[in-house]
Amino acid sequence: MTYTPEGETRERVFRFVRERILAGRSPTVREVQAAMGFSALKTAYQHLENLVAAGRLRREAGQARGYRLPGFAAAIPTLIPLLGQVQAGALTTAIENPDGYLPVLANAEPDELFALRVAGASMIGAGILPGDIAVVRRRPTAESGEIVVAMVGDEATVKRLRLTDGRVELHAENPDFPPLVPPPGAVTILGKVIEIRRML
Repeated sequence: MTYTPEGETRERVFRFVRERILAGRSPTVREVQAAMGFSALKTAYQHLENLVAAGRLRREAGQARGYRLPGFAAAIPTLIPLLGQVQAGALTTAIENPDGYLPVLANAEPDELFALRVAGASMIGAGILPGDIAVVRRRPTAESGEIVVAMVGDEATVKRLRLTDGRVELHAENPDFPPLVPPPGAVTILGKVIEIRRML
C-alpha cells in the first residue's frame, strides 16, 4: 500500500468538498469518506475539521451538509453561461455556441462571469486539460503571468499572458507549443481564468 502525505490527502479532500459545494450541494462526512476511500469515517471528519481549523472551510453546527466555503453566506450557486469552446492550442475561430449553464460561487456579479470548455493540450503544464471547463471573469486587462482568454483577430485562445517591453505575448504551458507574439494592437483580453472545473 503506497503512503500518501497527509497534506496531499487533505488537499484532495478540500478540492472534492469545494467542487461539490460549487455544484450546489455540500457533501456529508460519509460522502467524503467514500470519495476518498477512507476506511474510517473518523478519518474524513478529522481532515474536514483540520480544514476548518486552517480557515479553508467553515462548518455550520447541526447540519449534515454543513461545510461551507469562507466568505459565502450559503452554498447557493449562481448560474453562469457556458458559452462554448476555447482552444488551448493553435488559434481557432471563436464561435459562441451556448451549451447551458454552470453553477458557481464567486464574489462577482453573475454577468461578470462566463465559462468555456477547453480544447487542445497547450496548457497542460498549468493543469488545464482538454475537456476542462474554464470559469472566466470578464476584464479587458490582465497582469503579466495571469492565465487569460484572449482574442487575436477573430480567433480565441487560452494562454498565459506575458508583457515584455510593452509587447503582448501569449505563452503555452506545454513545450510542444511556441509562444504567440501577435502584432501590436492585435490582442483583445476577454477575461482572466479564475477557476478550472473537471469532471472525473
